Amino acid sequence: MAQDALSKVFAALAEPTRRDMVARLTLADATVGELAEPYDMSMQAVSKHIRVLEDSGLVSRSRDAQRRPVHLQAEVFDLMTTWIRRYQRQAEERYRRLDAVLAEQPGGDAG
Repeated sequence: MAQDALSKVFAALAEPTRRDMVARLTLADATVGELAEPYDMSMQAVSKHIRVLEDSGLVSRSRDAQRRPVHLQAEVFDLMTTWIRRYQRQAEERYRRLDAVLAEQPGGDAG
């Protein structure tokens, strides 16, 4: 189940406009109109990008009087970070083993 959620998150972030929207939402919540401002695209296209982000769990919407702010769901980044760190640790361990092998070679200097 977590793998499916992770796939949705990475797929949503594969598109540069959505990555930019997420980056902007790290600063503050924003309405669809506010998110649309820097882009030369229709409100319908912007709404579609937000829907993809919402379906992936990266953002949610709420109602604040007449405003419908879009919120970044920061806990989704925990899922991504956990996945990335696991593979980072594995890669670092491989490099440590390679350094050790190279250091054992005649004239080897792993540093």
